[in-house]
Amino acid sequence: MFNPEGIRAELDQIREAGLYKNERTLTTPQSAQIATSTLVAEGEGAPLWSADGAAESLNFCANNYLGLANDPRIVQAAHEALDRWGFGMSSVRFICGTQGQHRDLEREIAEYVGTDDAILFSSCYDANGGIFEVLLSAEDAVISDELNHASLIDGIRLCKAKRFRYRNANMEDLRAQLTAAKEAGSRRMLIVTDGVFSMDGSYAPLDEICDLADEFGAMVMVDDSHATGFVGPQGRGTPHLFGVADRVDVITSTLGKALGGASGGFVAAHQEIVDLARQRARTYLFSNAVAPAVVAGSRKALELARDSEAGREQLAANSALFRSLMAEAGFDLLPGTHPITAVMFPGDEGAVLATQIADAMLKRGVYVIAFSFPVVPRGKARIRVQLSAAHSEADVRACVNAFVAARAEVQG
Repeated sequence: MFNPEGIRAELDQIREAGLYKNERTLTTPQSAQIATSTLVAEGEGAPLWSADGAAESLNFCANNYLGLANDPRIVQAAHEALDRWGFGMSSVRFICGTQGQHRDLEREIAEYVGTDDAILFSSCYDANGGIFEVLLSAEDAVISDELNHASLIDGIRLCKAKRFRYRNANMEDLRAQLTAAKEAGSRRMLIVTDGVFSMDGSYAPLDEICDLADEFGAMVMVDDSHATGFVGPQGRGTPHLFGVADRVDVITSTLGKALGGASGGFVAAHQEIVDLARQRARTYLFSNAVAPAVVAGSRKALELARDSEAGREQLAANSALFRSLMAEAGFDLLPGTHPITAVMFPGDEGAVLATQIADAMLKRGVYVIAFSFPVVPRGKARIRVQLSAAHSEADVRACVNAFVAARAEVQG
């Protein structure tokens, strides 16, 4: 019989540490300007939210980099797909879950990121969860950056390869781990990295990684979820930004961020890798096909992203302005140029302080989220601000003003 006491005690500890994560409800479509539900009472184990009197807010915590999440052209494409292709597939791909548009989207993704082919998954989490077991056996080795996304870590755990981890973007340590993997007699070596590290907004040095891969005869895999659509020429991602698109063997990414923000992910790679993934990737073989409306909307989003030079320029300008104004206001920022901007609150009290400031900002009409352990390391709490091309200069300035006012309120 289930006894809730132990779990209740664990939940109480999370609350007392200031680490409890409430899921605030949006009452509008995803956008740079949203409305959020209001807290009306604390319930047993969870807060109670009401849409009545919902507060309008500027949204600075979505992955809506190009502002396409509620773009009317994408919405229209999805509507048309509902009429033509139906609501759901009710099947996995190899049984009866593949429509012509699924293969069209896969070919369009491959052309965009510069690979032979691509294969769709329900999410990038599933893409990362399925690809390692396909590529690697107990005779092989995977060498992973310590700050890689949780989906990469979990995917690596599912395969039998020997595991090596190198310090974040540290090429000296990567060399040492490659040496150790080679000395261990590894048949195949795979270097795995995020293209952009999602909690820091920093880039992996892909040119240097590829140089080491060439030296040691290793393959390279990049999760480009926080880059596809807006980083590099035509938004084609970090391999193109660093000029190594022809040297990266596997790219995984998502349709759930810049490319419309719905759901779905993909593996783009050499033809042989994609073909093998269709035969053996368990997260592909045992998951329903991506929904028809999502496929159609994602195809339109990919088309818009490819031609969205003005959007990428606006996004870069917003990111630069925000960083400049926050630095002038004396906030501690991790350096960089990516739209992900980590506003740091280090130390033992940082998690509580970040949460309090985020709450105070929402009262001022700016929606941001505090991140703390276990999402980030202990003592490195932060508010992760994410800029969008849909933000105006006035929106960016309003966000900075809210930071300043909230800090004054919380710190006295």
